[in-house]
Amino acid sequence: MTAASITPAAGAKSPSADIPFNKKPISPAKVIGTVIGYVAMIAIAAFTLLPFIWMLLASVKPNNEVFMVPFKWLPSVWHFENYLNIWTKSDMLLWVGNTVFFAIIVTFLQVFTGSFAAYGFSRIKFVGRNALFLVYIATMAVPWQSYMIPQFKMLSSWGLVDTRWSIVLLQAFGAFGVFMMKQFYDTIPEELAEAARLDGLSEFGIYARIVLPLSGPSIAALGIITFTNTWNDYMGPLIYLRSQNLQTIQLGLKTFISQFNADYAMIMTGSVLSILPILVVFLIGQKQFIEGIATSGMKG
Repeated sequence: MTAASITPAAGAKSPSADIPFNKKPISPAKVIGTVIGYVAMIAIAAFTLLPFIWMLLASVKPNNEVFMVPFKWLPSVWHFENYLNIWTKSDMLLWVGNTVFFAIIVTFLQVFTGSFAAYGFSRIKFVGRNALFLVYIATMAVPWQSYMIPQFKMLSSWGLVDTRWSIVLLQAFGAFGVFMMKQFYDTIPEELAEAARLDGLSEFGIYARIVLPLSGPSIAALGIITFTNTWNDYMGPLIYLRSQNLQTIQLGLKTFISQFNADYAMIMTGSVLSILPILVVFLIGQKQFIEGIATSGMKG
């Protein structure tokens, strides 16, 4: 067969020319619905972000302009030096250091204990496994306030009040992490573990060398959630920490507000600094966070 026999004749229409780009017209109702949806999402996003934008701008305003009437968004003079002065006017470095310590230690322990226990509930068969898991998960429905006093008396009898151990033990274990990681482990094919057992790998080896490396997104999601909760925790440090040198940033800001109750710009500066690490952590790990939340809800 020659090239001439398969080449379309001059003036002939190509078969693809009869295929229009899109024959199906878009209905006006669909267009209106799409526009309304975008407008609603923009409105919700603006409603959520405007308080943070106001706080950020208020932190660099002159103090007498923070609650000025009539309201103005932009300051007449930008006081960026507030972000330097707050470190000398308060113990911000100490507060941030304590909070970083608690957040990192608690996050590591929550991820380790949660993933390890979840592997047992997901992969190891033993009598009463499902019943024990349901009982353990049911503790998430019990409000902390209901056992806050017995927990305090227990830690107090051990001499752990006003020590870093009180906050670490208070938050290092949680049913949520076990539940979240088990949901992900249930999606991993059992054939991988069976092949590893045939090769002589122990259960701990399967957990550490096979299951854990596959759990990156779920571990990242659990880590971000735990880090955020620990960083923002106020009640735990308020109850257990008495010494000034153990204060977290949430307790420190409360003390700072009581000392500078009329310096609104400086108070807003401290508030911005308190949420900045959480914002950075989430922006860095947002892809893994979304992927981890999605895969933890899937079933294999």
